[in-house]
Amino acid sequence: MSNTRRVTRRMGLRTMVAAAVIVPLIGSIGASAARPRARRLDVMTFNLRFASTDEPNSWAARRPVMRELLRRTSPAVVGTQEGLYQQLRDIHADLDPLHYEWVGTGREGGSRDESMAVFYDTRRLTPVEYDHFWLSDTPEVIASNTWGARFSRMVTWVRFRDLRDGGREFYVLNTHFDHASQYARVRSADLVARRIAGLDRSLPVLLTGDFNVPAHQNPVYDQLLSTGLVDTWDAAAERGPLYATFHGFKPPARGGDRIDWILSTPGVMVHRAWVETFAAGGQFPSDHLPVLASVSLG
Repeated sequence: MSNTRRVTRRMGLRTMVAAAVIVPLIGSIGASAARPRARRLDVMTFNLRFASTDEPNSWAARRPVMRELLRRTSPAVVGTQEGLYQQLRDIHADLDPLHYEWVGTGREGGSRDESMAVFYDTRRLTPVEYDHFWLSDTPEVIASNTWGARFSRMVTWVRFRDLRDGGREFYVLNTHFDHASQYARVRSADLVARRIAGLDRSLPVLLTGDFNVPAHQNPVYDQLLSTGLVDTWDAAAERGPLYATFHGFKPPARGGDRIDWILSTPGVMVHRAWVETFAAGGQFPSDHLPVLASVSLG
């Protein structure tokens, strides 16, 4: 992608114009065996549920539970959805501001709107470049919405260098597809696939997000996997119990729909995948459950 930013210092929330590159659909990338000594990387996707004052699930009530969940899991990288600026600052402070940073911007291009922020452990990862694009016919236009989505939707992506894996580089793309329009979701999947195809094909890619459709039960899922991407849940050597990842602050439903996914390019070895159901005193940190995958990048 063009117009990417080289990162040389710590980053907070920023507004950045996305590249407008049109590339062919992603092709299948040949799988390769994971290096035996590659260090495992724990990746999380988590719809945070935007910070609200509505009780009993206000952000004030949920924040301590969120803090405990994130500290217990300590993922190296977290693709988040729905986070508001101050909420993201709270999470940054609670995770450990000395050891975590984040990249993101509001979907309307400022700091008042929901963000697709990507958090990362600075002891393990350093960003090489990053950018944003919007899910529309004009992806370089901030806040653009041309497919009938209820809200403007976007992708934040980061190229990381893994400091504990010989400087290996990889991409993380994080997104939140529209909840109302199947047409918008289909077009979004197509654009994301084309953008991934335009990245350096020698590097692994991880795609995190709330896709607002169940895995294995919607053409959007089939569309993304048809481009060569792999569902880390299905590829995992070990899996925890399956739960519906949207639970609406009710007890999690075992065996329910998984609408939050972590996809990867082939060659990524998935050791374990699980849905985290942590709650404290009946309080959940969000109306979604986070999904995690422990991977080696190959």
